[in-house]
Amino acid sequence: MPHASRSTSLPELTALFGDVQQHFVNVIVPLWQGPGWNADMALPYEALDAAHQPLPPQRYRAMACARQLYLFSSLIGVVDNAEVRAAALFRSLQRYFHDAEHGGWFYSIDALGKPLDQRKDLYTHAFILFACAHYWAKSGDPLAESTLNAALEIIGRRFATGDGLYEACLERDWITLQTGPLQNPLMHLAEAFLATLAVREDAHTQKALLELCTAMHRQFVDPQYGVLMEKPLGAVDNWYEPGHQFEWYFLLESSALLRGSKLHAALDRAFAFTEQYGVVQSSGAVRAMLDLETNGRPRDSTQRIWAQAEYLRALTLRQGSEAVVLRQLQALQQRFLHAGGWHECRDELGEVSRKDMPSTTPYHLATCYSGLAEYLR
Repeated sequence: MPHASRSTSLPELTALFGDVQQHFVNVIVPLWQGPGWNADMALPYEALDAAHQPLPPQRYRAMACARQLYLFSSLIGVVDNAEVRAAALFRSLQRYFHDAEHGGWFYSIDALGKPLDQRKDLYTHAFILFACAHYWAKSGDPLAESTLNAALEIIGRRFATGDGLYEACLERDWITLQTGPLQNPLMHLAEAFLATLAVREDAHTQKALLELCTAMHRQFVDPQYGVLMEKPLGAVDNWYEPGHQFEWYFLLESSALLRGSKLHAALDRAFAFTEQYGVVQSSGAVRAMLDLETNGRPRDSTQRIWAQAEYLRALTLRQGSEAVVLRQLQALQQRFLHAGGWHECRDELGEVSRKDMPSTTPYHLATCYSGLAEYLR
């Protein structure tokens, strides 16, 4: 991964990063080892309340299971029993969510472990691929590679549309729902392809990744501003999200394969534009949604912790970014982290607007902190 050129590392930044890492290991991770863990089902609860009690379970999602599988895989060798927890999550992914009849994985199960939403969505399958790549890299479990191969095969055979893109969602039996491609699942598929390529040479996956990025540039990038829209160009009611711009930028900039691609060049050019309209300069808060039809004005000014984490991670790969990385790490710590965990959302006035802590959020913090660790290395 390339380092942004910078002066000698600020001791303040290094010290602050040590503090947030300790908060992650000592406060956030234990939430999902203890109260956030349904030991009977060997699954994480979807969310905890401010008092660390699980919200009454209505469902469990395969995507949430996969994100926690990534989380504990990343903590193997760092946190006690992380390998045991990762193995349990991997087994539960297969036990509860795999569709033995039609292949692939269900979106969700109910509180009793029975299939609930049985549709097949790309977002879920991308995260299963991503998590299995990381788990296999850390555990060496051959079943993890087998599941990775199965996910790659099903994505290529069932979701692919033949033009480099993929359907966002299909029926349980793979009948089309006419959803077409959507930005967010495609981004996580690119992330999963990169994770696969990090653990093995795979010419087929490399080709699919390059074709995906070429098609994203052709069908999702606004030609005037260079930003990635959430829906294909020309779709009704389209918008773009700063958090996703920054997330894509990191994936592209961190990959020697993708750096220099047309998609990378577009998002590199659009970075300052996205910052101008998508980041509140006084606080560093990242706005949720912007509208190009009103010259980039906010469509939703909710401030979400995941978008803060993605902006911070992207900044670690920008030239001359030391001061702004420090400022944004301070903003993340002061505005979103607290002694009991984290604030998921603030409204446009900065007031905490969501009290629960979802099981999916530690994935964003873990990937952000990984980028920061690389930056400070």
